[in-house]
Amino acid sequence: MPARNEAPVLLYRNPKSGHCHRVELMLSLLDVPYENVDLDMANAAHKAPEFLRLSPLGQVPAIDDNGAALSDSNAIITYLAERYGDAEEWRGQTPSEKAEVQRWLSIAAGEIASGPCAARLVTLFGVSLDHEAAKARAHRLFQMMEVHLTGRTWLVAERPTLADIAGYSYIAHAPEGAVSLSPYPNIRRWLSGVEALPRFVGMARSPVLA
Repeated sequence: MPARNEAPVLLYRNPKSGHCHRVELMLSLLDVPYENVDLDMANAAHKAPEFLRLSPLGQVPAIDDNGAALSDSNAIITYLAERYGDAEEWRGQTPSEKAEVQRWLSIAAGEIASGPCAARLVTLFGVSLDHEAAKARAHRLFQMMEVHLTGRTWLVAERPTLADIAGYSYIAHAPEGAVSLSPYPNIRRWLSGVEALPRFVGMARSPVLA
């Protein structure tokens, strides 16, 4: 049986962050009791000494699981799958599945972060990045994913895996970065599949720009 704690997992987050939503979505899908702790990023709460003990780089998300501290969204969802879920279902049942899940986690940290995530940072937060380059990277990624998802429900297996959880948030919110999902029906179908999962929890939407 998956482990369950009496005390909720504390999720330290910025509610507009897709990295943080990735963790909240995993917690909810696994039916793990949790509490959101929204940090005042504008006043550098993420650089306070007490938070740096949880996240030495001062980054969100971070969790406190009854004294076990962990940061980095992909590391956290992997931990949650191992501790509270069926690890093989989420991480991969075969060497091939495990490698594919890891590849998509790398894409989440690479192409998704530098594409749709970066585009959204420009439009929502005014971060000084090359918006056109970020949008172009997003569309290159989405073109690949659109082909990959032909005839598939999920990114890796015949069930949701960590690949789908890691990919969902920033792709679902890509229009907030002026990256339209209209040309990608397979991606939109895949997003709808994630949203239909039991205990799905969404991320608050900002004004849609595309």
